[in-house]
Amino acid sequence: MIPEADRIAAAQAYINALASHDADAVPFAPGCTRTEVGLKTGFSGNHLRRSLNRGMQYRVIRSVTAPEFSVDGDTVRARFDLSTRPTLAGRRVGAHVDETFLIPADDPSGQALIHHIRADIRPFLTR
Repeated sequence: MIPEADRIAAAQAYINALASHDADAVPFAPGCTRTEVGLKTGFSGNHLRRSLNRGMQYRVIRSVTAPEFSVDGDTVRARFDLSTRPTLAGRRVGAHVDETFLIPADDPSGQALIHHIRADIRPFLTR
């Protein structure tokens, strides 16, 4: 049984990579997928790692707030805000992010691996 703290740490590694653009430490399962607002945006662990490291859709992210985590069975839910680099009329674009990670507590690998991510995002403007 993989401890809850290890599963939260796996989700935190992904969230850290959003702003650092260094996903080498994110424990993706090989077949990990990601959906954002119902659209598939991640097709494998390697694809997600490459996207976080070099993808323009992630390069615009400047920072993330400390997430609020909750765990229910094999899912770890993280709620946090992110801020982007570009500004619009002197205002910065941000987003309220609610991501649910499938990180099985009984993964056969014995490791806390992310198998799926579902992201719901609500943009906002800030000063």
